[in-house]
Amino acid sequence: MNFDDIKNEWNAETPEGSNISTDMLKIKQAHTPIDKIRGKMKHEFFYQIFFLVLMAFVPYFFGFSSAMNQVFLMFYAITCGFTAYYFFKFYLFYKNSYDMSLDTRKNILWFFYEMKLNIELYKALTYIVAFIGVAFIAIYLFIEKASIFNKILAKLSSVYILLNCFITILIIGVITELWAWYYYGKYLKQVKKVVDELDYE
Repeated sequence: MNFDDIKNEWNAETPEGSNISTDMLKIKQAHTPIDKIRGKMKHEFFYQIFFLVLMAFVPYFFGFSSAMNQVFLMFYAITCGFTAYYFFKFYLFYKNSYDMSLDTRKNILWFFYEMKLNIELYKALTYIVAFIGVAFIAIYLFIEKASIFNKILAKLSSVYILLNCFITILIIGVITELWAWYYYGKYLKQVKKVVDELDYE
């Protein structure tokens, strides 16, 4: 084999080496949004723990009666149960994301789909807690403020009440979707962009 043959073979191999380095650069680009998501997950955990502890003092802040205290404890226990399940799933995903090496497209893709699933769980938990809160407020008004509540109901038509329920659900839905997008979704989109670029190549 002469020098020209060696030179031709070297030139033929260069694009492949270039693709590998380009792929590695793209994989490294995915690390930044993944690290941001992990950081936000950690903050989210502590925020939710703080608010759960704060919620435990609600009866003392509002001076609930003994009957209302029992109702609150029931609703609080249900809320803690749903939240504990979500925390468990969230923690497993968070822990597993550190156990794997994010140096291949397969692992980045795994992170993307698992995080997408966790965001859906996050939104579902938000809806559940919001509806538990709305139900508790309705019961609070019915028990603690019965006379005022009955007067208000007497003046309102069923159509108006249904319309308000629909608007409340809509507001909860919009806030939940926007918050999930702002807190996690935009970074997840960056991860997906990297995966798509790797697929394309």
